[in-house]
Amino acid sequence: MLMQGFNNEVLPLLGYAMLALAVAAFVLALLPREDAYRAANKQTKTFWLVILGVTVVVDFFLALLFLQIAGLVATIVFFVDVRPAVRQVSGGGKRKGGSSSDGPYGPYNGGR
Repeated sequence: MLMQGFNNEVLPLLGYAMLALAVAAFVLALLPREDAYRAANKQTKTFWLVILGVTVVVDFFLALLFLQIAGLVATIVFFVDVRPAVRQVSGGGKRKGGSSSDGPYGPYNGGR
């Protein structure tokens, strides 16, 4: 009975979550310029668009768990490794006027 509930209720939600992550990664991979990927010493933009695009197609049309897990791994690698490196190279994510010791309510060092 527990497995039936898991298969009918939880697995579809996990599939939707994997699809949402893959779509978000694909859209975020589209935004930076091609040379930012090369400058960050990562695979090319085309490579990541193909990998993430295949992941979206597999998650949307095919319910093959092995391929979905492989796509999830690729999506996590993109979010954890590739995207931060590309953002750092392209100048994204930097706050203007702030220092590295600034917290959400001001500097941690007491304004020194």
